[in-house]
Amino acid sequence: MTDKQREFPYTRSDFNFLRKVANERTGIVVSDDKYDMFYARLSRRVRFLGLSSFKAYCEVVRRDPGGDELKELVNAITTNLTAFFRENHHFEYLKQHIVKEHLTRHPTSHPLRIWSSGCSTGEEPYSLSISLHEALPGHRLGDIDILATDIDSNVLAKAASGVYAAERVSGIDKMRMKRWFLRGKGSNGGMVKLKPEIRRPIRFGQLNLMEDWRMEQPLDVIFCRNVIIYFDDAMKKKVIGAFYDNLLPGGYLVLGHSESIHKLSRAFRPVIKPGGIMYRKEE
Repeated sequence: MTDKQREFPYTRSDFNFLRKVANERTGIVVSDDKYDMFYARLSRRVRFLGLSSFKAYCEVVRRDPGGDELKELVNAITTNLTAFFRENHHFEYLKQHIVKEHLTRHPTSHPLRIWSSGCSTGEEPYSLSISLHEALPGHRLGDIDILATDIDSNVLAKAASGVYAAERVSGIDKMRMKRWFLRGKGSNGGMVKLKPEIRRPIRFGQLNLMEDWRMEQPLDVIFCRNVIIYFDDAMKKKVIGAFYDNLLPGGYLVLGHSESIHKLSRAFRPVIKPGGIMYRKEE
């Protein structure tokens, strides 16, 4: 698509300004090949605001650098690709190894605290909750504490509802569907909803990894998959260091299959397992 074919005038200068603002806010490194993607996602904001060009949109953002439009910009350009039980080997390792270790270490009540960082529309934290319900004895189910965060306020609202189109769960086996999901009827036909016991252990909240943050309680496991891949090395080191500081000794860090902390941190010990590598904080 050439600029002459676009609904709104859009230049490299506009793109460079907007990706700079996005980087400063989120830490995401936006490459040159995202030029058209920025137009496609942000043209809706230009249209909604009744503006005539991306230059005018840049002025809106520039005039109010900490305002609502910055949040809308971040929501629009943040990638939210996810699925239930994506990279399923991580959930199997959680069930078969991490839960057993936790019960051995803490035979009495001690919550298993897991953070889903970059939770998007919620499929990951709900997959975690299902996995833990399947792995933990019934009398320990009250000891699950899952924090799910994302920088995008729109996807958090979707995640908190626990409601999905039926095609989003088409890959889940029938037994799991029957056990953990409710199917919509009438006007809700074609939709499914997670059962209350799966939603109950999860707390959703907005968090920007770029900012200074610290958890109230140290964590047993951090899932942060396909997030740091978008950061530059300096930001990656900062985030990985913060993850380390907020994990209990022996805690696990789970990254996406294409991500690695090699050369970024020597504080974690790699754990080789079927399907890839996880990282563990030394005890």
